[in-house]
Amino acid sequence: MMRTRILILICCVLSIVACRKQSWDEYYGRPDSLAQPIYQVLQKKGNFVHFLKCIDKSGYKKTLSNGGYWTCIAPNDEAFEKFFKDNGISGDEGIDSVMAQKIVKYSLIYNAYRKESLTDYQQSSGPDTSIAFKRKTAYYSWVYKNGDSLILSSNANGFFVPEDNNNKYLPYFLDKFFTFKGLSAYDYNFFYPESKYTGFNIAGASVVESDIPAENGLIDIVDRVIMPLPDLDDYLNSKDQYSEFRRLLAMVVSYQSNPEITQRNYALSGQPDSVYIKYFDAGNALGLAFSPNNENYLLGGTDAQIDGYGMVVPTNDALIPYEATILQHYKTFEAAPVSVLVALLNAHLWTSGPWPSNLISSVNSSSEPPTFSLSDIVDKKVCSNGFFYGINKVQQANVFRTVYGKPFLDPNYTLITKALDQDIKFSLINPALKFTMVMISNDVLNNNGYSYNTDRDEWVYQPPGGTETGGSLSQARVNRILASSVFLTMNGEMDDLSGEGIVESWNGEYVRYKDNTLFASGNMDDGTVVRIDSTAQTFNGKVLYTTGLLTFSEVATGAHLGRLAESDPDDYSYFFKYLVKSSIWSKSDSTITGMTAGSPYTIFVPTNAAIMDAVRAGLLPGDKTTGEPDFSPSDFGDQQNVISFIQYNILNKNMVAPDGKKNGDFVTLLQTLDGVATKLKIANSVGSMQIYGMKGDVANMNVAKSNILCDMAIIHSIDKVLDFRTSSE
Repeated sequence: MMRTRILILICCVLSIVACRKQSWDEYYGRPDSLAQPIYQVLQKKGNFVHFLKCIDKSGYKKTLSNGGYWTCIAPNDEAFEKFFKDNGISGDEGIDSVMAQKIVKYSLIYNAYRKESLTDYQQSSGPDTSIAFKRKTAYYSWVYKNGDSLILSSNANGFFVPEDNNNKYLPYFLDKFFTFKGLSAYDYNFFYPESKYTGFNIAGASVVESDIPAENGLIDIVDRVIMPLPDLDDYLNSKDQYSEFRRLLAMVVSYQSNPEITQRNYALSGQPDSVYIKYFDAGNALGLAFSPNNENYLLGGTDAQIDGYGMVVPTNDALIPYEATILQHYKTFEAAPVSVLVALLNAHLWTSGPWPSNLISSVNSSSEPPTFSLSDIVDKKVCSNGFFYGINKVQQANVFRTVYGKPFLDPNYTLITKALDQDIKFSLINPALKFTMVMISNDVLNNNGYSYNTDRDEWVYQPPGGTETGGSLSQARVNRILASSVFLTMNGEMDDLSGEGIVESWNGEYVRYKDNTLFASGNMDDGTVVRIDSTAQTFNGKVLYTTGLLTFSEVATGAHLGRLAESDPDDYSYFFKYLVKSSIWSKSDSTITGMTAGSPYTIFVPTNAAIMDAVRAGLLPGDKTTGEPDFSPSDFGDQQNVISFIQYNILNKNMVAPDGKKNGDFVTLLQTLDGVATKLKIANSVGSMQIYGMKGDVANMNVAKSNILCDMAIIHSIDKVLDFRTSSE
C-alpha cells in the first residue's frame, strides 16, 4: 500500500513538473522562428569551413554559439584560399591559435549593426548619422617583449587607463559616409588599389552579403581575410626607410612600470616581470599632438568611430639632409631645445585623418596645410588609428621656414625667441605675411641691461648704474623693443636700406633708416644707430643681423619740442613758446594736457615764418603789422585761440609718417563747443605729405626737418598754420 501511494505521488509530481515546464517553455522558450547563433548560421551556409576552423582554434566557438551581440565580418572559403596563397600558408594547419585569434577577434565588432546603421556615430546624446566609418573590435594587442622588457602601448594621449584594453578599430567604407564627407571611390582605391570599391567595403575587402541575422548578432560576408591593422606606431616600426623619423620619435618616448598591468599579465602568462607602459610625450604644451600607439583617438570614448590621426613620415633620404639645415647651429637635437624636435615631429602629425582627395585642404597639428602633394607620397596605409603617408620630402614647419625660424634655431638668440613666444610668434610664422625683422642677440640684450630670470620666470631690466626691476614693467619694455624690431613689409619696403626713409614697426612706432643703419626714438635721443652687418632670406621675409638695439625714447614729447626749439629755433621755437605759456602745458613733467602716456600722437609744428603769417592774418595773438607773436596774451579769447591752435596740430591716438601708407581724415585733439572732434586730412606719399585743414587750406611737410621720433609720438615741421577756428568767423 505504502509503495503504491509513493508511486502515485511521484507520478503526480512529475505530471505537475511537466505541465509547469510546458508552460515555461511556451512563455520563455526559444521561438522556432529565431535564427541560430552566428557559429551555427555559418555552419548551415556551408561556405565557411576555414573560418569555422579558425573560430575553433581561437576558442571562440562557445562565444559565437551562445549569447552576445556581435557584428561578425565573416570571410568565406574563397577568401581564405586567396589568403593562403598570398601568404604562403599551406592551409588550415598553417594557422596556429595565435593567428586564428587575430583573425576571429578582429572580425567581431561590438554590438550588432545593420549596414544602414554603421555610419551612425554612437554617443550618449544619441546617434549622429552619416559620419562614422570605424567600429571597435574584440581584438587588442597585449604585452609584448622589447629586448628584455615587457611593454604595453598607451591607450590615451599622455596618460594610461588600466581598465581600457586599447581595442583596435576596423574601418569600413560606405556610400553614405563618402557622400557626407565629399569623398569618392578614389579615396578608397588610393589605399586599396587592388580592391574594387563597391559602396560597402571593409578594409581591403568587399562585402558579398550583409545583414544576415543570427541569434547573437548579424553577419556580413567578405571576400578577403582581414588581419588586424597595425597602429601608426607599429607600422612606422616595421619600415626601415623611416628609421630616422623613428629615432626622433623615440626621443619623446618614456616607459613607466605599471603594477596593475604587471599583476594582470602575471595572472595571464605567469611572467612575473614588470610591465612598462610606452608613453609618448603627448598632451602638454611642449608634447606631441597625439600618441601614435593610442587606439582611442582624442576623447577616449566613441570618437574613434568618426575620425583618426594622420602621420606623414619623410623617408631617411629626405629627412636627414633637412635635419642638417635646421640644426646648422645646434648640430644635434640633443643640444637644441626640446621644442625644436617637437616642432619637427608635430609638423608631420595630423589630428584629423587627411583623406587623399581632401589632403590639400587639410591642416596638420600646427594648423598648417601640407607642403607636399599626393605625387610625393611613396607609401600609404590605413592603420587601425589613422592614415599613414610615407613621403619623399619633408613637411615644412612654419616655425623653421619663416623669419621666426632664424632666432628659434640659433642658440645666440634664445632670449628674443622667448620674447617672441610670449608676444607675436604666431603672426611671424604666418607664411602669407611678409616681414623684416631685426635680430637681437643674447649679448646685445644683456649688454643693454635685459636678462631672463628662470627661477622667477620673468624678464629683468637693470639700466647702467640703476636698480633692477622685474615683473610686468620689464616685460613691457622687452615687448616694446621687440615690436619696434619687427616690420610688416608686404611690398618689400625694406629691401633697400641704402638710402634714407622711415618705416612703421609692428606696434605702430616708426623707425628711420639711412645708409644701411637704423634708429628708433631712443637712438635719436642718445645719438646712436644700429648697423646692419648682414641679412638672411626666409620664406616670408628677411632678417637683419645687427650690432645694436633699437631703443625707445623715455623723454616726454613736450621735452622733445623744447629740445627742437633750441636746436632748430627757426622751425620750432615759436610753436614751443606758445605751448609753454598756455594752460595745457605742465612745467613739472613737460607733458601736454589731452595727451595720454603710451598712446600714439602726431604733432605738426608750423615754422616761425608760418606762425608770423598767421599773426598777420589774425589767427594768432601778436602784432598784425610785423607778425611778431604775443606768447602771453592777456585776452581770454586769445588764450583759447592758442590752445585751439596747439590742439588742432596734434593728431589724437595716431602716428603718421611720409611712407605712403596712411591717408584720409584723422581726428585731432581739438573739439568744437559741442564736443565734436575736428579732423585733418592727410595726403601721404613716400617722402612727402600734405595736410588739409577743415577750411580747405593746405600745409606741406618740411621733410628734411621732420620725422622727429619721440615716446610714442612723431613730430613734423609744416609750412603753414591751418585755420583752426571752429566757428564761422
